[in-house]
Amino acid sequence: MPVIRVVSAEIQRDGRYLLTQRAAKAVLPLLWEFPGGRVREGESDEDALIRSVRYRVGVALSVEGKVLEVKHSYPDYDVVMVVYRCSIGEESPYAATVQSVAWVSPDAFGDYPFPGADQKTVSKLLEL
Repeated sequence: MPVIRVVSAEIQRDGRYLLTQRAAKAVLPLLWEFPGGRVREGESDEDALIRSVRYRVGVALSVEGKVLEVKHSYPDYDVVMVVYRCSIGEESPYAATVQSVAWVSPDAFGDYPFPGADQKTVSKLLEL
């Protein structure tokens, strides 16, 4: 099975985390996730995060460090998802190429449906 490497940004502000909702026409439509994207061949995780977050929510990103890594199998491919702690300063993210953005406290994560790999990261983050 193909293995896809994906990076996600854990961006926290005032005790809440930035979540993005996948577009209606995306794979796994309208589910929520930490912003990020697929790592292209020859691209570093950090470069992929900076590119993806700028494209999806229109803000510059500073990557501060790796938080965790999970593996998840979907029917047609496997995902290796790496979460990095990041900051965006005082910039205001907006839904550039995603359906929506939200700042969500951890106790409200259950109100936001996540794809399988993302749910694993959320569960592990809540354990930390």
